[in-house]
Amino acid sequence: MENLPIIDTHQHLWDLTKFRLHWLAGNPKLNRSFLMGDYYTATEGLNVVKTIYMEVDVDPAQQDEEAEYVIELCRRDDNPMAKAVISGRPGTDGFRPYITRYAESPYIQGVRQVLHGSAPPGHCLQPEFVRDIRLLGELGLSYDLCLRAAELADGARLVEACPGTRFVLDHCGNANVQAPDRSQWARDLAAIAARPNVICKVSGIVASAHPENWTAADLEPIVNHVLDAFGPDRVVFGGDWPVCTRAATFRQWVEALRWIVRDRDEEEQRKLFHDNAARFYRLT
Repeated sequence: MENLPIIDTHQHLWDLTKFRLHWLAGNPKLNRSFLMGDYYTATEGLNVVKTIYMEVDVDPAQQDEEAEYVIELCRRDDNPMAKAVISGRPGTDGFRPYITRYAESPYIQGVRQVLHGSAPPGHCLQPEFVRDIRLLGELGLSYDLCLRAAELADGARLVEACPGTRFVLDHCGNANVQAPDRSQWARDLAAIAARPNVICKVSGIVASAHPENWTAADLEPIVNHVLDAFGPDRVVFGGDWPVCTRAATFRQWVEALRWIVRDRDEEEQRKLFHDNAARFYRLT
């Protein structure tokens, strides 16, 4: 199983000579540029064959620049980036013309806005927001849900209100590895998994583990609940590098996940690490 090809559906890159990322203030470990060369070093020997760029919450004034930057990376044949999920602000006046410009690009997969940042609870249920998420479905684009674990019920309502849009739930619904009680998260995740137009990204959770004292067993209950709730055909792997380095290297995260799924059959493991992403992101 160690030689299974990997599609990383959550590849972050940021060049601080080009982009302003205000959220990096107060994050000294991450407050530098992370470029494709750094990614190659982090993933060396892991058989990562393709990647999906994930937006990095740039200054909203630079959204077009970010989109053009990653489209150019996707066009080139000297790196594994195949498609991109770009930044966007659904519900705002400029969203429709902005996203319509990119809808025909073969490299743009969808949109994400991090909802656990400055967006208040319930923001994703505002009528204007719902309208624009439905627009994504009409344009053939997906939407990545990245919200607080306590707001998964809001996410489920958004998914149900937009049956024509494909959704990706990021980071196992942002379950906290160190939380003493995850029962509400488990119930809410199962509820959102019941909606057929959403898949889940097995990613991100290691960043919430104790940075100096965690094991794969700490992550196991979260991952297994996600895999059981969504089933083998609606889960994809995400590296979340370099954010994962708050607690783990890319290799440590991959090796932990391999350990967690060690007793699942080869087909299920292949779907998680590669095949489901190839299908969902329409990769050839």
